[in-house]
Amino acid sequence: MQKDWWKTSVAYQIYIRSFYDSDGDGMGDLRGIIEKLGYLKTLGINAIWITPFYPSPLDDNGYDISDFMAVDPSLGTLDEAKELIEKAHSLGIKVLLDYVMNQTSDEHPWFIESKSSVDNPKRSYYLWAPGRVNPAGERVEPNNWGAFFGGPAWNYSPETDQYYMKIFSDKMPDINWDYEPLRKEMAQVARFWLDLGVDGFRMDAIAHLGRDLSFKNSKLAGPWELAYDWSKFSNRDVLYDYLHELHKDVFQHYNVLTIGEVGGGAKLPDALKYVNKERPAIDMVFNFDTVWCNGLENRTILKPEKIKVNVAELRKRLVYWLKGSIEAGIAFPMYWTNHDHPRALSQYGDINFHQVSGRLLAMVLLSLPGMIFIYNGEEIGMTNVDYQSLEDFKDASSRNFIRDHKHKYTSEQIMTHLRYAGRDNGHLPFQWSNTKYGGFSTSEPYLKMNDNYQWINAEDQMNDQQSIWSMYREMIQLRLESDYSSILTQGNFDVLDHQHPDVFVFVRRYENHEIITLANFRDHYVQYPIMSGKVLQSNYETYDHKGLQPYEGRLIWREYDEKNS
Repeated sequence: MQKDWWKTSVAYQIYIRSFYDSDGDGMGDLRGIIEKLGYLKTLGINAIWITPFYPSPLDDNGYDISDFMAVDPSLGTLDEAKELIEKAHSLGIKVLLDYVMNQTSDEHPWFIESKSSVDNPKRSYYLWAPGRVNPAGERVEPNNWGAFFGGPAWNYSPETDQYYMKIFSDKMPDINWDYEPLRKEMAQVARFWLDLGVDGFRMDAIAHLGRDLSFKNSKLAGPWELAYDWSKFSNRDVLYDYLHELHKDVFQHYNVLTIGEVGGGAKLPDALKYVNKERPAIDMVFNFDTVWCNGLENRTILKPEKIKVNVAELRKRLVYWLKGSIEAGIAFPMYWTNHDHPRALSQYGDINFHQVSGRLLAMVLLSLPGMIFIYNGEEIGMTNVDYQSLEDFKDASSRNFIRDHKHKYTSEQIMTHLRYAGRDNGHLPFQWSNTKYGGFSTSEPYLKMNDNYQWINAEDQMNDQQSIWSMYREMIQLRLESDYSSILTQGNFDVLDHQHPDVFVFVRRYENHEIITLANFRDHYVQYPIMSGKVLQSNYETYDHKGLQPYEGRLIWREYDEKNS
């Protein structure tokens, strides 16, 4: 297997608990993935990334792990994990797993030992500090740092009268990468799964392994106010030492692909530190910069409104990352959204133009450079939740948002916000058919389904040549198995129009050929001069050369020379 196999890969992310339930308990499982490998092969993907299936109390959807080297009994067995890897490989599908690096569950044996005594050998596996006394004489957290899920970045442990650091949930204590014995333990976790045959890792929350261990207050807020200052535990220089050590001790001994989740705080210079050929660490970085180009980013509370894609900002961010990565000679993963985000159709498409806007998203994504990742359900245009009760929202960050805002806003206001931005959107059970429970399970799913499974589902779309699913399949074939594959997998990338507020136009060039992608992100006709050439793909059966219909996309091939530039 070649190290650069990713260049001709289209990967598919599987959120295991919501993918397919094989045993009727209302939750997806490993056997469910095994049973749907044929579906994935038909779609055309050749790699899968599976979210955590390790033992977990499920405070945060399996990212709170109580045993890194086992399978949660509710999701299957270790033998089924091995079977999945083997059967995927037999179909030419590579397997990437989530390597959760920032935290464990508070029910992990390491933490149970660590909290038991300040002298316990595993005490330093986690980050501990004494509390402070505020001006009112109250015992409070060691500093003013805030957590990603809201509230302080510390939680009190009565066993030793100290606080442990947790930048996500109270039940997810952060591990201490500054402590060498802990790093050795985590290296062994990686070896365990690589020895079972996995082809790579998506490295969860990798940006947060380095901390400001002085634990000094952030200056972004007063000493007794919460400061949401991610710089205290994001993309700090020391983490590159940890990753280089991990590469040297583990990764360089395997043919493994490593992709780190670095979030929205990292920029290209940070990426070049992660992907450093002189001091190897990992192969690629996931960031969130292109996920929120629709006016909804960083709002305290969202109100009912029609989402409008900010084409200028999307174009700007794509140019920054894609051209910057290509010029630097580093790999880049390209995706619309994942399990932490709203659904792509709801972010960048339009439910009122469901089919054409979903097909447009397929055309744009699969004609961009990089290693392509499709999130499960994206290929059928699954949408954000239609929940009518706050009780339906189960995600830890959603529950924390409700807790922190219920005294300020009405239930309807909070629900509106979560329908737009909550992580439950990405966790919805897959809509396989229009039968009860959407064909996901024979019993009520662990998370409420959207009612629209009756008309948005895989079974119907696989039998419709004009469906979103069919467009994803056609575009994957065009990218991987056609005479144009070299252009789409190896070609350079340039934007042809840097100014247009509604239309995104870019070109991929390889040798003396080019493919131009035109994408109208508006719900109305937009006049735009269409260049000459062979139309390879369109999401409309009829089209003209004077403009683009609502959410129309078009791929045009032509020979390239200086006259066309």
